[in-house]
Amino acid sequence: MEDLQNILKYKFKQISLLQKAITHSSINSHIDGNYERLEFLGDRVLGVAVASLLYRIFPNEPEGNLSQRFVGLVCKETVADMAKILYLDRFMKVLSDDLRTNENVLCDVMEAVIGAVYIDGGIDAAVDFVNNHWRELIDRNTNPPKDSKTSLQEWAHHHGMNAPEYIMVRREGSEHEPLFIMKVILGNMSASGEGKNKKQAEFAAARSLLEQIQS
Repeated sequence: MEDLQNILKYKFKQISLLQKAITHSSINSHIDGNYERLEFLGDRVLGVAVASLLYRIFPNEPEGNLSQRFVGLVCKETVADMAKILYLDRFMKVLSDDLRTNENVLCDVMEAVIGAVYIDGGIDAAVDFVNNHWRELIDRNTNPPKDSKTSLQEWAHHHGMNAPEYIMVRREGSEHEPLFIMKVILGNMSASGEGKNKKQAEFAAARSLLEQIQS
């Protein structure tokens, strides 16, 4: 755990929190023996921390630009990439090595670590942790990125098409860990995406359709 703490640049007072944050339910299915509850917390903490950072770093940007930056920084792909940057895939306790490359699992473990930092050191420690590791991503993108829904709508407008239509296909999972599946329809094209809420699922569906269009 010492090596991982050095990589994370955070020293835990309660090392058991970090151990739990990197333990998958395939290893320990007990409600308090894996990362799932910490991931639930860390997801919310990450959102608050990133929103706070963007609010302070870009004092002259309107809400729309801040929202676009926010989506790009907390989306599943970015969070999973950060997990790999911090080598969490190597430290994860999993039954099958296939889980080490699973984007959903990587995202969950990264959020669980953030939740563990919050429990261990409080909100200031959690915000500092996110700042340490997300700040480079923020600095790297001086212009706010366009989210996938905006990009898809602009593509549709450019090609003289009606705006994309989003439909909820179904909702899965538990009450505190929901998974939404949304479908986007544009002309005779369609694609689906999933996320922890409807908005995330819509972005995922739009991104999937854009990839179809561009392939």
